[in-house]
Amino acid sequence: MRQNNDHFGWIEKQKRRVGPPVFVWRHRQKQPGGKYKKLALLLGTVQQLKTAEAAWRKAELDPLYASLEAGFSEQVRFGALCNRYIEHAIPSRHSTRKSYMTILNKHILPRWQYTPLVEVRAMFVQDWLDQVPLAPKTKGKIKALMHRLFEKAMFWELIPVGRNPMALVEVQGASRRRKKPIVLTVEQYFSVLELLPEPYRTMVVVAQCLGLRVSEILALQWPDINFGELTMRVTRGVVDGVVDEVKTEYSEDDLPLDPDLATLLLNWKERCPKSEEGWMFPSPVSGRCYHASPIQQDYIRPAGRKLGLGDIGWHTFRHTYRSWLDSVGTSMGVQQKLMRHAQIATTMNVYGDAMMESKRAANSKVVQMVLRPALREAK
Repeated sequence: MRQNNDHFGWIEKQKRRVGPPVFVWRHRQKQPGGKYKKLALLLGTVQQLKTAEAAWRKAELDPLYASLEAGFSEQVRFGALCNRYIEHAIPSRHSTRKSYMTILNKHILPRWQYTPLVEVRAMFVQDWLDQVPLAPKTKGKIKALMHRLFEKAMFWELIPVGRNPMALVEVQGASRRRKKPIVLTVEQYFSVLELLPEPYRTMVVVAQCLGLRVSEILALQWPDINFGELTMRVTRGVVDGVVDEVKTEYSEDDLPLDPDLATLLLNWKERCPKSEEGWMFPSPVSGRCYHASPIQQDYIRPAGRKLGLGDIGWHTFRHTYRSWLDSVGTSMGVQQKLMRHAQIATTMNVYGDAMMESKRAANSKVVQMVLRPALREAK
């Protein structure tokens, strides 16, 4: 079983005549004459180390590996760094890992895989990002992941510890939206709701009443709701059928449950399909969680187009929830807690615009304060 044979060597699981299999680290070191010297380290039995990941960790602590690694920086290719990151450091959360792997395989590796690490310089990356026909937000994600990769390269002592070269790269408009998020009025929301069949109608009601992400809605289980105390606990999300932890530690929280929403959910509980795990929205076919994309493509988006609202989606309801909170005078601190954002700036700058009616009313109050003396004189 080989894990990686590019610069860092590889881990093999080797059988023995007597006793359990063992993990062995192997490496081919190029000599001045062009020939290769074979190196090997016996790391321990499979019973002792359990996994290749544990074997790698032990190999990296060995003086032989450390002495070789000290001379790696001139020859290590960027692709080898990416491979090591995938094996050792990429986040385990499914949706995050999937996003990172897409960026690596679609953008970073095709361009930089065979480039020596020390030659991936800020000015070259800047020139590349300036030329590729990608959205600024995508370029920002590429830069952020390359920044993370260089941090790991310094941590693994593949390059000297210093300023991250990706900090010098600039991506104009990386945080700027290409399209303004759609925020629904109350009337528009009910018009959309009328076009949705169950269980999608109840899913959307939950989204609009609580501002949950669709991954969190689809992963709800009945034990998450305390009908006696009128609370809902958000603890998990599901993406592509994979149940995982929520997006951030701040996303895991208890939310208030309005009595009317609790009654609606109790009525839904009587009608919804049963499942062993107690899913609130189980598929009647598989008994497992729904996938979000087909619901959006087949029901929510067509409803928005039919009503002339454009391409609305699951996140439209989260943006709308934040805007409605603002329109009823909710303080920014409470909005942050209900949206479960780590930073209040996210609540203020990313999610939702004030509805025109509430903006008009607020503006009119200021205008009346300004113009009242002039209006009195005119009378």
